[in-house]
Formats: sequence, structure tokens, C-alpha cells
Amino acid sequence: MSSVDERIACWVSPAIRAMQAYHVPAAGGLVKLDAMENPYTCSQALREEWLNALKAAELNRYPDPDAAATKQALRSVMRVPDELALLVGNGSDEIIQMIITVLAAPGRTVLAPEPGFVMYRILAQALGLRYHGVPLQEDFSLDVGAMLAAIEETRPAVIFMASPNNPTGNLFSRKDMIRIIEAAPGLVVVDEAYFIFAGDGCMDLPVRYPHLLVMRTLSKLGLAGLRVGCVAGNEAWISELDKIRLPYNINVLSQISTDFFLAHYPLLEEQADVIRRDRNVLYQALQRLDGIRVHPSDANFLLFQTTTQAADTVHQALKDRGILIKNLHGTHPLLDQCLRVTVGTAEENEKFLMALGAVLR
Repeated sequence: MSSVDERIACWVSPAIRAMQAYHVPAAGGLVKLDAMENPYTCSQALREEWLNALKAAELNRYPDPDAAATKQALRSVMRVPDELALLVGNGSDEIIQMIITVLAAPGRTVLAPEPGFVMYRILAQALGLRYHGVPLQEDFSLDVGAMLAAIEETRPAVIFMASPNNPTGNLFSRKDMIRIIEAAPGLVVVDEAYFIFAGDGCMDLPVRYPHLLVMRTLSKLGLAGLRVGCVAGNEAWISELDKIRLPYNINVLSQISTDFFLAHYPLLEEQADVIRRDRNVLYQALQRLDGIRVHPSDANFLLFQTTTQAADTVHQALKDRGILIKNLHGTHPLLDQCLRVTVGTAEENEKFLMALGAVLR
């Protein structure tokens, strides 16, 4: 063993050494339908206005440490109740990390329904907490009985529920989530990354349940490159999170850009309307194909299961034809032979359908 390997074995925690890095595949030259991004940009005229706004950035100075203007813009478009405090993060991932770090202590548990967003598990394990996943039902709805039993058994420090859920795409029943919130001994976080496509949300509930936080992101709205997310909740909880927020975590270019594009929020809503419409068209087209089973979605992607060919084979064959989607086979028993496709532009969706049709013949 080399000295480097010896030092790593000695000093890097076993939990970290046992983990795999979060892999993002290269997408150069491919129709990119794997990452739930908004496929639309803005007009050249609006882009010029944005670039002019960026000229005001003082790159020699630190950004506003509190991102006050950005928080106010987020509060407005997200319709955050006045009673709630707001914290801004470098994407949702940083906020998840802050939440788990604040609650981390030996023997504590993070609980979430599965399949779900993989970062709940990755960050829980990296920070030394136990992770307990509760399988969803066959239709991907919450198994409330199993969740309540797991709460009683593990007494989790935090429960994460993503609604709409990634990678299944469905909204969870508000009634079911409230039962879980009311049973939780610790914190509950509802992750609403795909809220703009769902037409429903829980932003009002932390007023009623002070141990509930609602998390959102701009990444699915067409601003993934800015890496800006936020979490709303009771002032006391937000204050605890703020204690470990890294100084200046939202850089000046992201603050200026977020403020600019949220001032044009109707454009992002219009793009979301188009994506919702195209999602329905894509869903109906997939339903007509033999060899797959497609699931309904309230997000900007569709989950489908291959029934006549292996998902690995279909995924690679699509990639060979220039189409990149997400292969979920092997990640969870409920995702056996499953693939996930992001709703792209009408042209991208058509290219995907033609390629999939050719692969399934």
C-alpha cells in the first residue's frame, strides 16, 4: 500500500471511502434529456439586458452576505407567507447538507420514502447519520402505514419528502404528508423542486407546523446554471441553519442574475406552461408504444419501464442514436427496468420518440 493509500485509509472516514461519487455523464453532441433541465433560454434582447445588468457586478468585492434582494425576489415569486423566514442556498443540495449538518449526532436517523432523491442518503451517510428508506407503494404513493411505523421505530431527526417526487414524478397526497408531519418527532422537509409544473404545494403548511420546512429551487425553472435554492420555515429553525451557512454562499453573479430573471418571472411561467403541455403530448405518445409502460407525472420528466427489452439495452441504443436519458434500472427494486426522460423542446421530444420507436421495433 502506498503512503497515499495508507493515509487515506487512516484518516478518511470508512463511510466516505465506501461511497461512490455522484456521477454526471458527459452529454457533448447528444440530445440532453437526462437532468430535468428546462430546455428553453431567453430572447437575444433579454439576454443583452441581463448582460448589461452583470456589468454592475463588483467582482473585487464580496457579494451581499445575506442576499437580501434575492431573498425578497424569491419570497415574492414563491409566495412565501409573511410569517415565515427564508434562507438561500447554493442549490437545494447545499440546503439539504445544512439541514443534516445541524441535526447530525451519533445514532440519529434520516428518513425518506424510496425511490427518492439520492442526495438525502448520500449526505446523511457522509455526515455520519443512519439513513432509513421506506419503500413507496406500487403506484408510487406514500405508504403511510409503513412511514408511521418507521417513524415510531427510528425516531428520525429529519424526514425528507419530495413532492413531486424524483424519479417517479408524482405528487404525494397532501393528506398523507400531513399525517407524517404530525407524527414526526423532529424536523420535516418537503422538497418542492418541481413545484412550477405541479400546480400544488405546501408553502402554507409551515405556518401551521413550525417543525416543517419547504424547500424549492430555481434549477427546474430554466436557471439551473445559477445554482440557487431556498428554504422557508419558522424563524427559529431558519436561524439554526443560518449559523452554519458558509459566508457569501451565493456569489454576486448569481445574485444579480436571479434578481434579473425573477423580475421576468412570467416568462419562466410561460415556459413551464409549454413544458406541461409537451409533457402531456409526450406521455400520450409513449402510451401508444408497444414494449414500455409509462407513468403519469406532475414534474418535467416521465418515468417509463421497458417490458420487452432490458432497460440497459434500450438506454445504450438511444445513446448510440444521439439521445441521452437517465437509466434507473438497478437503483431500487421499484425501478426495475425503468428509464427517465426529461421533457425537452417539441423537436427534441420528437427525436427521442423516433429513436425509441426504432429501438423497440
